[in-house]
Amino acid sequence: MSAIDYGDRARIGLLVPSGNQVCEAEIHAMLPPGVAALVTRLELRGSSEAELLRMLDSLEVAARLLADARPALIGFHCTAVSTFAPEMAEGITRRIADAAGRPATVTADAILAALGALGARRVLLVTPYIAAVHEREIAFLAAHGITVTGGSMGGLNTNAEMAEMPPDRIAAQVRAAATTDADACFVSCTAIRSAGLIAPLEAELGMPVITSNQVMAWHMLRRCGIADAVPGFGRLMSLD
Repeated sequence: MSAIDYGDRARIGLLVPSGNQVCEAEIHAMLPPGVAALVTRLELRGSSEAELLRMLDSLEVAARLLADARPALIGFHCTAVSTFAPEMAEGITRRIADAAGRPATVTADAILAALGALGARRVLLVTPYIAAVHEREIAFLAAHGITVTGGSMGGLNTNAEMAEMPPDRIAAQVRAAATTDADACFVSCTAIRSAGLIAPLEAELGMPVITSNQVMAWHMLRRCGIADAVPGFGRLMSLD
């Protein structure tokens, strides 16, 4: 009988979109032995402005529920909401910490920390999003000194549609967007099957590739004082 990993080194808490079918599998795959993710959902089914902002309506309730399991850190894990505006991430983090009495972070913080660790100031941005969400993410990055030098969007509205996007289509979107003046490629969105593309695309493009699920796994591990390298998921997962 195989040993059961209960996360005795660290347990991290995640608040994820209700329609997300992908992020748990990818993040669990990126966690080293002894680390476990505990997950709670918040309502999000589409990408309109009203739907994205409504995801925050039950933030405190969900954070308190996760706090009952005593995670070392709670992460709000939605790229589109946390990058909605430059000040959005700070407000979400504060609300979670106040409600749960636990340290908190958001996907937007993880993105910026990862790009900083890689020394990347010019990025390709590839997303499955509708135009409004994609453009808000470009504006968020610009507000933090990150220039988007190229990229593309997929025009998808729901997490269900994003989960059905074949990885080879994501890879083709990256290749079509590739330029030579970027420091890194950011394949954004927690709801697409991108984890398996990271290492092959890095080898093909000759630059670091980050994804929303990868940066959150890396950032939360480092915030918990766990510096293990996790092979197979790109350069970032070997950085302190």
